[in-house]
Amino acid sequence: MTQKIRNTIKSVASAFLGVQSDKNREKDFTEGKFSHFVIIGLLGVIIFIGALISIVSIVLN
Repeated sequence: MTQKIRNTIKSVASAFLGVQSDKNREKDFTEGKFSHFVIIGLLGVIIFIGALISIVSIVLN
């Protein structure tokens, strides 16, 4: 995995948790590609929803 993809994943995870600093956010806008953030963000949402569904199904059964 390249360093840019790792940085994008870290940025998206930080944004999901709400702990992204202004400095990192500004760096993301200047250095990152929008399409990478959208794709990784969508994958993150899909994984999050899948985890929630799994947890609820385990608890209810």
